Amino acid sequence: MADAFATITQRRMTGGFRIDGIDGKNLHLDPGPGALVRSYQFGVNPLKLHGILVSHSHTDHYSDAEVLIEAMTRGMTRKKGLVIGSQSVIKGYQRWGPCISEYHLSKSQVEVMEAGDKRRVGDIQVTATPTRHGDPKNIGFCLEWDGFTLSYTSDTAYFPELHQYHQKADVLIASVIRPGNEKIRGHLCADEFQELLEETSPKLAIMTHLGMKLITDHPREEAEKITRATGVETIAAQDGMIIDLDKFRPKQQTLDEY
Repeated sequence: MADAFATITQRRMTGGFRIDGIDGKNLHLDPGPGALVRSYQFGVNPLKLHGILVSHSHTDHYSDAEVLIEAMTRGMTRKKGLVIGSQSVIKGYQRWGPCISEYHLSKSQVEVMEAGDKRRVGDIQVTATPTRHGDPKNIGFCLEWDGFTLSYTSDTAYFPELHQYHQKADVLIASVIRPGNEKIRGHLCADEFQELLEETSPKLAIMTHLGMKLITDHPREEAEKITRATGVETIAAQDGMIIDLDKFRPKQQTLDEY
C-alpha cells in the first residue's frame, strides 16, 4: 500500500476518526490499527458507540473493527449498534475480504453498501460515494443530518466526477497521501485535493491518512498553501485532534432576526 510505512511505523496514528453527537449517535469511521487503544487515550469511550462504518478491505481501515464491535455490544452480550461496510468488507469480493467475522456481525444491524446506495440511520442519511482505488468495492461516505453534510472520500484517485459526490459538503475529509503534484495510483495528492476543493467549496477541509512523504514534508504548510489558493479553511489532521462541527453548521434564525 502507498502508506504502508506510515501504518507500520505509526508515525501518525491509524485508528480512523470518530463523530460524536450526530443525531444523538456516536460513529467510528474506518477503525484501523490502534482504534481501540487510541479511543481510550483521547478520552472517548468505545462502549458508547452506536455505529461503525468501514469503507474498504485494506488493513489500515478495518483492523480494529471487530474489537470495536465487541465494545459496542458489551463483549457480544447485547444486540446493539450498526455496522456499515462495503461489499468487500462484509461479504468479500474476489480477493478482497471479508474483513469482519460472521460472529462479530451477529449482534448488530448490518448494512452492505455500494456506491450510490442510501440508508437512513435515524435522522441521518448515509450515502455511499464512488471511489477509484485498489479495492474495487471501496466507498466513501456522505452523512447528512439537520441541514448539515459531512463527506469523507476514503482512499481514492482523483477522477473528473469526484466533486459531484461531495458537492454539498460543509466539511470535507479526504485521504491525501502525497504533497504537491506527487501522484500515486489510487490516492489523492495535495494538488488534486486543492482541485477538489475548488470544485466543491466546503466550509472546512481536512487532509487525513497522510503518507510518509507528506508527514515528513511539512503537512501544515501544505494545508496553509491550499487555504491561500482556494479560500477554503484547510487543515492537516493531527493525532488526537478534536473539531467542533457545530461551528460549521448553518445558524438557525432567531425570532428577532425573523
